[in-house]
Amino acid sequence: MAYQYRFERVLTVKEREQKEAEDRYRDAVDSFEKMAQKLYELLKKKELMEDSQANQMQTGIPVQLLRHGQQFLTNIEKSISYQQKLVMDARSNMQRHEHRLMERNIEVRKYEKIREHDKKRYVAEQEQADREQMNELSIAQFMNRRSR
Repeated sequence: MAYQYRFERVLTVKEREQKEAEDRYRDAVDSFEKMAQKLYELLKKKELMEDSQANQMQTGIPVQLLRHGQQFLTNIEKSISYQQKLVMDARSNMQRHEHRLMERNIEVRKYEKIREHDKKRYVAEQEQADREQMNELSIAQFMNRRSR
């Protein structure tokens, strides 16, 4: 009789949950990376604008253009502030999915360990049964030779 793991269906369900958790984690990482990239671009844009204004201040700049630049910087700072909140939310979401993924990995590993131990026990029992059967055959063969 072939070996049959008694928790095979449970393990299959746990593996499916693990795959789903991996997919959700991967999506959360992608989302975090997109948000972080957008924040980086906004910060870079602000830095370039500040550098440009500093250069223009040294050479002379009309007041209207300076006001326009300051308004632009204020708007970028608001966007940066909003984007930072989105990045923090995406990071906490990513960390939550990472934690769930770790839990699912532990569950799957637990059932795989149980299967490993169960299979070793099964193999040991099969070997013991084979040895007992061989002993019985040897005894029967010995008795047959003796009775001749």
